[in-house]
Amino acid sequence: MAEAFARLHGGDRVEADSAGSRPSGRINPRAVEFMKEVGYDLAAHGSKALDQFNGQEIDVAVTMGCGDACPLVRAKRREEWQIPDPKDMPPEQYREVRDLIERKVKELLASLDMQGGAA
Repeated sequence: MAEAFARLHGGDRVEADSAGSRPSGRINPRAVEFMKEVGYDLAAHGSKALDQFNGQEIDVAVTMGCGDACPLVRAKRREEWQIPDPKDMPPEQYREVRDLIERKVKELLASLDMQGGAA
């Protein structure tokens, strides 16, 4: 969801990728459902592994509890977002997490002076 919001609000000024330490290769159907509610289609996205980014320097790495795997990603700036995994949450809590992720992405983009005109 963070990648989607970065693309939505950062536009072509941002290159965003979401990756995990144990990717399944598919996006959680509930994430697809709840992002569709805010007008974003995650259906075409796939899950990526952190290994893809090892050795590459990136501008900003936002982590959400990836433990030992995250230090392998070289970043000029790191942020740890203490956001719970919503996968087993009831719908209303899932939406709250989705909305929290969107707020955090907007704050990050604003700090980088990259937020576009998307609402």
